[in-house]
Amino acid sequence: MSLRAFRSSPVANAGVLLLLVIASVARASVLPNDPLGAVRKLGVPSPHWMWVNDLVFPHMPDGQAYLIDGDHGTLLGQLSTGFGFIRLVIPRDHKVIYAPETYFSRTTRGTRTDVISLYDPSALTSVGEIPIPAKRAFNVSVMANAELTDDDRFLLVYNFNPAQSVSVVDTRSRKFVGEIETAGCALVYPTGPRSFFSLCADGTLLDVRLNDDGTPAHQDRTPRMLEVQKDPVTEKGVRVGDTWLFPSYDGMVYPIKVGPSKALTAATPWPLLSSADRQQFWRPGGLQQLAVHAGSHHLYAIMHQGPRSSHKDPGKDVWVYDLDKQVRVRQVSLKNPASSIQVTQDSSPLLFSIFIESTTTDIYDARSGAYLRSIASIGTTPTLMVPP
Repeated sequence: MSLRAFRSSPVANAGVLLLLVIASVARASVLPNDPLGAVRKLGVPSPHWMWVNDLVFPHMPDGQAYLIDGDHGTLLGQLSTGFGFIRLVIPRDHKVIYAPETYFSRTTRGTRTDVISLYDPSALTSVGEIPIPAKRAFNVSVMANAELTDDDRFLLVYNFNPAQSVSVVDTRSRKFVGEIETAGCALVYPTGPRSFFSLCADGTLLDVRLNDDGTPAHQDRTPRMLEVQKDPVTEKGVRVGDTWLFPSYDGMVYPIKVGPSKALTAATPWPLLSSADRQQFWRPGGLQQLAVHAGSHHLYAIMHQGPRSSHKDPGKDVWVYDLDKQVRVRQVSLKNPASSIQVTQDSSPLLFSIFIESTTTDIYDARSGAYLRSIASIGTTPTLMVPP
């Protein structure tokens, strides 16, 4: 039989295929079996790791959080975090990860259960959960949905059903302490070991002080501090020391300062935009619009061009400001649009950017603005970023 005939013979081809299968099985049989139940631990977190949180809009019962390495452009681990997931909350000692989570007995319907899930930050395994009232707020993701007090003692979770309140969880005893009514006021902005404020619809703030057991000791409305009718302020504030900074639709920064006695005062607003910038319709926008590098005292802001109603739009520019001088010092042109940014807090900081309509995370040198690398296939609709 000729070589050509051999190649075209069905019997010969079947024989060759059988020999290949036998050979592959023989090679596979010498490989060691994968151990069952083995968990590779992460070790001490790097300053350049970042958690990317995902609400997963197309299938909201399947919230996710992804841990990535900014230096190597790799995915390190993942957590499954339930329905309507907002973000992970991580204490300063990094010994545990808190995740406010919601589950339904029939996945998308049935009995609702809200918990604070606790995860081992090294193995990313569940180590417990704390039941809380089934009224945790589901909203477009903002960091202020859940925050820790300054000493990490109490976890504060914003509720909306549609009554507004805050659930208080004692992280030491790992128990739900109680609920604080915050009618007309939303979200949680810590101001000390036993205090926080919420933003109110009329431009006032609800100032809340806690007892040592987490129960409310004092609640009071401040005078109006934000002119919400003239220049609406977003809820996407960032904190620098004793000051919370809130961006407005028109590109102003409204500082809320916390005094020695935890008294709240409105400092003088200052502009992110020059008159020329305003004429070109520049303004801040996005989900996580601002980030701060505490060491350099620099503020990072996502910028785009658009009308006043575009305050949630992404941008392809990040403008950097000196907070001491309240002036812009640098502009960063992004590789891709960003709806959220975050900056690491080390001496060689990285700038991370994500877009809710993309699964790519971009990483830049936060000091020079130079593009470094991207990580593909992170999440479905990535929303907020939290450093570990």
